[in-house]
Amino acid sequence: MRLACAGAPHLTYCTNIHAGETWSEVKQSLETHLLAIWSRAAGGEQGALHGGGDGGGSGAEGLGPSARRRCGVGLRLSARAAAELAEPAELDAFRDFLERNGLYVFTLNGFPYGRFHGAPVKERVYLPDWLDEERLAYSDLLATLLAELLPADEGLMGSVSTVPGAFRPRVRTPGDAPAMARRLVEHAAHLVEIRRRTGKHIALALEPEPCCFLETTPEAIGFFTDHVFAPERARELSALAGMSLPDAEEALRSHLGLCFDACHMAVEFEDAPASLAALRAAGIGVHKVQLSAGLRARVAEREPATMARLRAYAEDVVYLHQVVERRGGPGGGELVRYLDLPEALAALDGGTAAPPGAQPEEWRVHFHVPIFRELEGALATTQPELAALLSHLRDSPATQHLEVETYTWDVLPEDQRRGGLVEAVARELRWVEERMVRDGSVGAGEGRGAGASRGVGGGREVRGSREVRGGREVGASSAGRADSEIGASSGGRADDRLGAGR
Repeated sequence: MRLACAGAPHLTYCTNIHAGETWSEVKQSLETHLLAIWSRAAGGEQGALHGGGDGGGSGAEGLGPSARRRCGVGLRLSARAAAELAEPAELDAFRDFLERNGLYVFTLNGFPYGRFHGAPVKERVYLPDWLDEERLAYSDLLATLLAELLPADEGLMGSVSTVPGAFRPRVRTPGDAPAMARRLVEHAAHLVEIRRRTGKHIALALEPEPCCFLETTPEAIGFFTDHVFAPERARELSALAGMSLPDAEEALRSHLGLCFDACHMAVEFEDAPASLAALRAAGIGVHKVQLSAGLRARVAEREPATMARLRAYAEDVVYLHQVVERRGGPGGGELVRYLDLPEALAALDGGTAAPPGAQPEEWRVHFHVPIFRELEGALATTQPELAALLSHLRDSPATQHLEVETYTWDVLPEDQRRGGLVEAVARELRWVEERMVRDGSVGAGEGRGAGASRGVGGGREVRGSREVRGGREVGASSAGRADSEIGASSGGRADDRLGAGR
């Protein structure tokens, strides 16, 4: 649905919260959960979105002044599900389902290629990555499907989020970054052809994440500036798409950009408005903002209740839960990274977490938790950072697409799952709406676009040269040359590391 605030952004939740790797499984989850969630978000009864195309019984009455509201879908498709949906009969049936139920698809999650629930995923979630041709083929297929599903409303663009290049240990040679950029250019040529053929504007959005090739905003700026938007990439697109060099330069910027995940940025101690300003100053589009929150823990005192709660979260064996630790000491603000929560806990327990005089103060943990829930005590969430981001976006739109993403439902501690999935996701959508729309109403449009996405503000330049990961200092990468200052969200401290070759 669209929100009645500046830019009239489209709001949805990501269906990667529901298990399902085949199209049949995805379709069943949409019929079972999606309709009930949007009905609850509207204040109606479960299943009220079931109904005919005439609006009767659509369940949308509670969403705003219009008698029938169209609700957005943030669809996650594995490679297998995407191939099965591409069958003409399945695609026609799905379009009919969307139309009958007042739904429209405007964004896809193309991050997890394969299985995403019920078994250990960990760092395999990034494979295949942009070093692989398979990632390119998968992304091309998703864009083709989205062009078939995206409403033809004037100004409505589509987005597909994807992995941040690769898991960082996979990037081993100086040639890997330009190789990934060349594949992105090949995908951009596919997006240009889609736009010529259908009139649909679709953008790919790389999603920076801890411990990945693109982890921080400065690293993303460095990669796009040095590689994706480099003159040779524009010449490549010009040749591939048969377009002038100026048109190719513009096409790269309009079809390739970022997915800005609020949890990831908070875990990195970044100030979200400053990050958005730096991206805008660099001419990098934010094609989707994922609304999410992670864990925040004061670890200086090793408070028993806090440590017990952290251990409960560490029991999950399915996903990576990267930890960024801020240390105290004379320098202050030093950031240390751990690949997973159990690793960070082991370092803390073993007394090897920090040298004398630079003790751990605060942890930010990449564990998506329901965004409406602020935990109490020393273990809290990054909800305040998300609320500040929403306040900023409400007045200064940076994107058309807002997507709640709390995919970890099945692995949350049991006490965090009380009330059930349907009610939790509906509460998340209502929580966002309350903070984005001052008067509590929503826009009356039925899925129409809000125009081109816009950035905000301007960035300040800063230099950074060092980083510690699991106790090891690492040199800065070329990203540090273009680093805009991304202030720390706690205490105004800046990340002293703005690049990292790993």
